[in-house]
Amino acid sequence: MHKGIEYAKALIRNVPDFPTPGILFKDITPMLADARALHIVLDAIAEDFIGQPVDAVVGIEARGFIFGGALAARLNAGFVPARKPGKLPTHADKVSYTTEYSTTELEIHKGSFKPGAQVLIVDDVLATGGTAKAAADLVRMQGAKVVGYAFVIELAFLEGRKKLTDARIESVITY
Repeated sequence: MHKGIEYAKALIRNVPDFPTPGILFKDITPMLADARALHIVLDAIAEDFIGQPVDAVVGIEARGFIFGGALAARLNAGFVPARKPGKLPTHADKVSYTTEYSTTELEIHKGSFKPGAQVLIVDDVLATGGTAKAAADLVRMQGAKVVGYAFVIELAFLEGRKKLTDARIESVITY
């Protein structure tokens, strides 16, 4: 485990019954508000991919944007947002997927990647893997290659890794 991760992990609070009864939500907002913790987490993810070819980082709406943009800058890569339906201003590719809460869609602007681009997908939490798999499907749809997945938190008991078999997976904190 990266030095300082326990410090960052201690700032994540549990919120029972959010967003639905029976869910124990891992709230990262206190960790985000702490500059030291935020840097620790970003450094831990960046260290896993420094030296690897990464042309673009896809950040998944919404909290994946927080980490994705900062990681793209640290890895000298571009940033591409994966958005909820209707949020992008021009033509987009879209896929439907299921989460632990609902069925929805994810979109990326058409032409976001050069053919063969190496892409890192970033989000705050790996739960069932549906959202990250949808982002990977969009990346491949545009002729790019997923070279990795990075998450701040992994809820291992939900076995989301089983849906992401095409590239390496790095999680900073695992529950």
